[in-house]
Amino acid sequence: MRKGIHPAYRPVVFRDRAADYAFLTRSTMTSERTIEWEDGNNYPVVDVEISNVSHPFYTGTARVLDTAGRVERFERRYGKRGGA
Repeated sequence: MRKGIHPAYRPVVFRDRAADYAFLTRSTMTSERTIEWEDGNNYPVVDVEISNVSHPFYTGTARVLDTAGRVERFERRYGKRGGA
């Protein structure tokens, strides 16, 4: 690899504000804010909208869409398709 063209790859804390959850990993993300982690060191912190702790797919709280109701509403608005 060529030197001087790649971003720094270092430990970064990602924090899910909605779920009050944070995890330490390595990344090239940058941030002006820092946080003191459990090991006593300060790391850059990046706030994220959603993580595996708050995402409906991972938590099992996914909504089931009412597709039958949507089809019926569409047919009421625009009529049923006629046969060929």
